Amino acid sequence: MTNQVNQMEMGHGDGAPLDLEGKHIVLGLSGGIACYKAAELCRALIKAGSTVQVVMTAAAEQFITPVTMQALSGRPVFTSQWDSRPVGESANSMAHINLSRQADAIVIAPCSADFMAKLLHGRADDLLSLMCLARPLDKVPLLLAPAMNREMYAHPATQRNLAQLQADGATVLGVGTGFQACGETGDGRMLEPEQLLEDIVAFFMPKLLAGQRFLVTAGPTYEAIDPVRGITNLSSGKMGFAIARAAREAGAEVTLVAGPVSLQTPRGVTRIDVKSAQDMLEAVVRRAQDATVFVATAAVADWRVSAPSGQKLKKDGSGQMPALAFTENADILANVAQSAVATSGALYCVGFAAESQDLLENAQAKRLRKKVPLLVGNIGPDTFGQDHNALLLLDAQGVLELPRASKLLLARRLVREIALRLARQPAALSPAIIQA
Repeated sequence: MTNQVNQMEMGHGDGAPLDLEGKHIVLGLSGGIACYKAAELCRALIKAGSTVQVVMTAAAEQFITPVTMQALSGRPVFTSQWDSRPVGESANSMAHINLSRQADAIVIAPCSADFMAKLLHGRADDLLSLMCLARPLDKVPLLLAPAMNREMYAHPATQRNLAQLQADGATVLGVGTGFQACGETGDGRMLEPEQLLEDIVAFFMPKLLAGQRFLVTAGPTYEAIDPVRGITNLSSGKMGFAIARAAREAGAEVTLVAGPVSLQTPRGVTRIDVKSAQDMLEAVVRRAQDATVFVATAAVADWRVSAPSGQKLKKDGSGQMPALAFTENADILANVAQSAVATSGALYCVGFAAESQDLLENAQAKRLRKKVPLLVGNIGPDTFGQDHNALLLLDAQGVLELPRASKLLLARRLVREIALRLARQPAALSPAIIQA
């Protein structure tokens, strides 16, 4: 597990390696209007730390030029199986062999319906298909980003081809839904470059949490005063969303219960939107029975208005605010931590404390009060709405400080720490809870 744990350190900036640092990606383009997205994907892969070698079919050249891809990748583009230019240190002039031997992965984006059929049947009549056929199956993974018209994508032949390619070991990255170049709307669009990058990064991450089922809460809650006003807090949800992404990268099945935030759902994560603390409690309780890890990073309101007004409260000229009575909200962490699924050992519970002062003392007291084995603390005013954070991890063995870094990098480190603790548990035990 040590080598896998070291790989989990990959992140953005903060002195940490980039997500794809040291990786060499062969980016293949087959024919389709989505080739314009491949240009941005190429740049995104390079920004993430990888080197990129572009290989194009003749059909792809009808949509984007090799000159464009060469400028973006910084490498000569290969388009023909008869190209005699040397690849790397090899002098055998066999591009279809040498290109694949150097790759950490071959990514076909866009992958047309025609090219998928070619791959399925082992046809090798151009450089890109030759290279895919010649790649060492046990060393060079093949990732496909389909792109085609909605009817072509839904056709039984295409679906059979997709299923068989996956059975043969290829990884299909899925498709997007929306407006297509033909003027129709539906499934079949190539995923956006940032989505593909997220999937490619996740592909390379060690699967420390394979088989685990994470339930994560994130963001603030909103407690209504009247139809247009309410009580909330400054939590952005970014830490919880980062944890959901990191857990999915590590191989877990992830469900994210999100308060009212405007964040993009991490790839591969099931999202459930809620508003109030009571809504979040109900959503969590319904799903906790199926979870092995509950990560509750949400900043849940401690209080709610006992009787919200059905109409907007208006000023009456008295200069006095209408009196509001409050009721204490249920403690989601305590409820789950004391539930049968947790006390039986099927759910390993962790708390998350957002404090404004005396972090260590307050976090230690909260861990003991909640009776959870691991508690994660941070200073709320220093992190709410920010892209960076600093964490304290407290358990019976002591305190571990995670210095200020991007929330995604911290989330990956936290996931690693959870995985290490789970590995030390009896086989009957599986994963954790985190609440903010």
